[in-house]
Amino acid sequence: MGGFPVPGSMDANLRFWRSEGQSFFQRFLLWADVLDPLLLLKSSEEIRRTRLLIQNSEKTLNEPIQDAQTKQAFLLSLSSVHPDTNKIIPVLLRPPAFLPITLPLVIASSLQLQAKQTFFCQFVFHTYTTAFTLFNGNGTVKAEEYSVQQKQILCGLGAISYAACIGALPVAFMNRYAVNNPLLQLLVKQILPAPLFGLMSAFTVAVVRIPEFENGIEVMDRNGKVVGVSQKAGEKAVKETALSRAVLFGTTLFLPPVLTHFVQRTNFAKTPRALASVRMLMMTSVLAGMLPVSLSMFPQCGEIKRADLEQEILSATEEPELFYNRGF
Repeated sequence: MGGFPVPGSMDANLRFWRSEGQSFFQRFLLWADVLDPLLLLKSSEEIRRTRLLIQNSEKTLNEPIQDAQTKQAFLLSLSSVHPDTNKIIPVLLRPPAFLPITLPLVIASSLQLQAKQTFFCQFVFHTYTTAFTLFNGNGTVKAEEYSVQQKQILCGLGAISYAACIGALPVAFMNRYAVNNPLLQLLVKQILPAPLFGLMSAFTVAVVRIPEFENGIEVMDRNGKVVGVSQKAGEKAVKETALSRAVLFGTTLFLPPVLTHFVQRTNFAKTPRALASVRMLMMTSVLAGMLPVSLSMFPQCGEIKRADLEQEILSATEEPELFYNRGF
């Protein structure tokens, strides 16, 4: 599908994030609106009209938006259009689709069934999140397009398989050796899965976005003019996204068992079925709450100090800070 005409300045989405998402709290409130699943129901034609309306407007975004209709138009743009390529993101890989699709996969991955079943659940989970990362990463990597996409797909497949194997390892260990030591059972079944899940989620992000810190991404001055291509900005963008993904899924797997343990001690839920329902409810709540929190940890329109960039960029501008699309 073709993209929109690329404006001569910073994309409207990035300008909006820079204007409206200065603090963590502002970003959190924005993401809470952008993640609304109802935005997935909007047609491609409506998205195109909204984008053209935004791009043709003369609003500079120097002041917070007060008009509800304009803000709703920006929410649709933020949820549906890639700010680097100006293309409409496939509906299942847009931010509002992330929670409805990952939630059942996370729950299935946490059940600790047989090793093969755990591997399959985590393979499907990492396949989706890797595809999401691929379509929502920075799109300004300067290299031969075919070679970049081919490398990302190959590296992504390897990362998905590796992550699923590592995720299934604790279950395979318990099944194979039938460990009776309570302390070891607690470590392998309760403590280890959460950090492993978070670590592997970060790992797949880093692997599929390798071209960003190998080839660099575009950095812009405050007027939106592209100053150059920076590997250091690419590395910063990938690190921040990987960390936010690790926090999201590590916390989602860690908190529900802990909270369920305290519920179990109060005798509020006495039967295994009731405990399972409580745990599922808690996992849903934690994932739904942590998703906007993790996305808000770092600015979407990332900033990097001029002094931290490559020499050729230092000589190209006197701006103290430059900007880039972090991706998610």
